[in-house]
Amino acid sequence: MGTRRVYFLAHGRVQGVFYRKFTANRAQELNLTGWVRNRSDEKVEGEAQGDETSVVQLIKDLKKGPTHALVSKLDVEDRELVDGESGFQVRRG
Repeated sequence: MGTRRVYFLAHGRVQGVFYRKFTANRAQELNLTGWVRNRSDEKVEGEAQGDETSVVQLIKDLKKGPTHALVSKLDVEDRELVDGESGFQVRRG
């Protein structure tokens, strides 16, 4: 399997419940690069890149989210790979 990059947009109760921290921790555990941030419309968005198996696992984890989150929908789109990216960042919205 190759490298994959996805954009994700989480809907539901995903702000104020440590969703960004959860996302960053899981991405780091899976050796993924990318970013995550809150949006002004109470959604959380981000991008993740790495081994396809790890990206698929992250998507599964994001559909559930941390304990107090209630993810009603997770949009996922494939994106172009980003060369030279390192680490996974929590950005300010």
